[in-house]
Amino acid sequence: MDHNHEHCAPNGPGQSPYITEFALKWPGAEDDECNHAPADPFSCCPSFSGSTHEIVYDPRSDIFWVSGQAYDHLARVTRQGEASYHPMPKDSAPHGLAIDHDGNVWVTLENIGALARIAEDGSIAEQVDICLHITDAPAPFNPRPHGLGVGTDGALWFTGKLTNSVGKVDTNRNVTHIALPTIGATPIYAAASANGKMWFSELTGNKIACVDALGDVTEFDIPTASSRPIAIVPSPDGQSMWFSQEAGGNVARIDQDGSICEFAVPLVSSSAILAGLAFDNSGNLWVQQYIAPPEMGDTGDDYIVRLDKALLKAEDGDLTEVDINFFKAPSQRTVMHRIIAGPDDEIWFTELGINQIGRLILE
Repeated sequence: MDHNHEHCAPNGPGQSPYITEFALKWPGAEDDECNHAPADPFSCCPSFSGSTHEIVYDPRSDIFWVSGQAYDHLARVTRQGEASYHPMPKDSAPHGLAIDHDGNVWVTLENIGALARIAEDGSIAEQVDICLHITDAPAPFNPRPHGLGVGTDGALWFTGKLTNSVGKVDTNRNVTHIALPTIGATPIYAAASANGKMWFSELTGNKIACVDALGDVTEFDIPTASSRPIAIVPSPDGQSMWFSQEAGGNVARIDQDGSICEFAVPLVSSSAILAGLAFDNSGNLWVQQYIAPPEMGDTGDDYIVRLDKALLKAEDGDLTEVDINFFKAPSQRTVMHRIIAGPDDEIWFTELGINQIGRLILE
């Protein structure tokens, strides 16, 4: 099938035939000249100067919530791109976002070891301590909760990026920590399948982890070496999981038995890498592809890529019957991070490196 590139028209900054970008003016960002690359080597992102991370859609108010990790704020963004900004605790580093079964918005506060439930006005309605409280330890130990997901039973699940663990906060606010077998796994993303299992991407472990209802962990090796799995989401029927490989250049399906099929996404450059992925309401898969920003010199165009729903029935590695379309972002050096299906068949995504969010509408 054809691999079509939809090019940006000369509509001015932040505009394309399909994509509109909206700049976020995070409080404190204009005065902050430092590079926000995390100090640890297990970052899910390359070096960057922005800090616009996760995005979720809140149907209660028909708005989006976006995390500005380095700025200790959340943004509340309308579908027209108008933003208000809401402070989180100082030095808390808000990151992962999720909507629970009651419609509540939750965020991970990575630097202080907590999850916070956010009221509709952007204030913190509840805060849950998820630090490890170890007998005779001088202080609680922060696992650095990064990604956030919701189980089929309504429990919140987080990835403990620092402690090589995942954790569960049940609806009674009981906290359970579960160690991953692979040392140095760096769990990043969390999502549930329809049968109640929770699935996690291991960025540096190069594995996908699965936790069942009893808390037992099974890890599955990814065929592509050093692929750096990032986002993981359920298939439209919830029976399998799909994940993106930042360095491997693949999207992949993992079935309930752990078998993995990989599909190579056509890359526009040898420097192109993948970020988030999401299914739309029709079953098409969307994935972000951007050029890893060089320390200096020229870069290239970044794209949102759509793989037709025929992918769901494709054999391992075979994209011959799958239409693939590329939609060029108006900006470069975006460091794309997360992507979701919004209302009315819109696609929304974050551009971490330049503090923007994008909206893609097919007309």
